[in-house]
Amino acid sequence: MEEGTRTKKTVFVGGIGDEVDESVLLENFATFGDIIEVQIPLAPTNPSQQIETKHRGFAFVTYSSTADAQDAIDNMDLNELNGRVLRVNLARPMRGPTQGAGNRAIWESEDWLKQYAKPLSRSGGAALRARTREGSNGVEQGGEQYGEDHADADNAMEE
Repeated sequence: MEEGTRTKKTVFVGGIGDEVDESVLLENFATFGDIIEVQIPLAPTNPSQQIETKHRGFAFVTYSSTADAQDAIDNMDLNELNGRVLRVNLARPMRGPTQGAGNRAIWESEDWLKQYAKPLSRSGGAALRARTREGSNGVEQGGEQYGEDHADADNAMEE
């Protein structure tokens, strides 16, 4: 075993079927040692639908000793349970969210804005906006003037 995984007592069990619950896992994994806990994370459900809750297809089994956990891995990895092949290995801690990752856009971070965002006066946006407004006045006065101003605004955006 790698350094840092010697004290691991929790195994990840992937590929479990919908009909598998804690009692099925307990029954099949208890032969390798004393089990402290069995967790099967539930899948997110739609609150408007009142159907039975389903799990996410994996579970965690925590043993009282690292040797028992290793025995479970050695004996159950790539074996079949209720017609499905299991993947069993040491559970790894969840990685924390990384800077800029997750559900937020990277430009929502104040640090990112301070480093990369330009003031409107330096970005060219103010001049473009002024020229676009002038062009919209030309629409009311005549189509040709609008066409020239609109083309200038488009060229400015491409630069």
